[in-house]
Amino acid sequence: MDDDQFEHLISVADARQLSGWDWSHVKGRYVESEPPWNYRDQVQAHIQPKLRLLDMGTGGGELLESLAPLPSDTWATEGYSPNVPIAQARLGPLGVRVVPIEGDLLPLADATFDLVINRHESFDAREVQRVLRPGGTFITQQVGAQDLIELNEALQDQTRMALPEWKLSAVRRQLQAAGLQVLVAKNAFPEAVFTDIGAVVFFLKVTPWQIEDFSCDRYRKQLRLLHQGIVAEGGFRVHTHRFFIIARKP
Repeated sequence: MDDDQFEHLISVADARQLSGWDWSHVKGRYVESEPPWNYRDQVQAHIQPKLRLLDMGTGGGELLESLAPLPSDTWATEGYSPNVPIAQARLGPLGVRVVPIEGDLLPLADATFDLVINRHESFDAREVQRVLRPGGTFITQQVGAQDLIELNEALQDQTRMALPEWKLSAVRRQLQAAGLQVLVAKNAFPEAVFTDIGAVVFFLKVTPWQIEDFSCDRYRKQLRLLHQGIVAEGGFRVHTHRFFIIARKP
């Protein structure tokens, strides 16, 4: 019975595709505690009707849509091509222009935006500085280098993190080197829990940077052991790594 449950959970998760940034498939099965700040509220407090706003890495536009009413001159970028039409369909009626991008270079003019926001999207500090107007603000919440390290420790023979240098201190230095003033810088390691192995597999499929060579076949032995532990303990507890920065262009 336990083996049948294991095979069913991983096969269903392995076949599942992510649309936009919709995690409803694992709602209640992967649960994150929130960091001590609220990214959405912080952004909301900085939005004004007449400013020019850019949302970097909008995904399917879910978060940006939730901030409506938006300034009339609002833009968004998205680097994952399947998300672009989803974001355009969701945000187009709100007057938002969605720009497909590749990498961290922004195909946008210098000194264009009063507010640039970024939740969990990679960025080049020099590009952020370039597109901000003087006096403009950059607000970002990032996934740090130690995110869910317990998952890597459980599955990998040798723990390897995709971006070991992506830490608050290093990113702060990058922003300062690009000419931005860092006003707020916070770090947090909230707890999260996986309640079944299917949620683990889904997570690893949609975050391929976590374990770059992940596949159910390649990691079947480790997944089975982790499944047994989840059943015995009622869940697999890990810690996320989040950091939050507000910076200003002089």
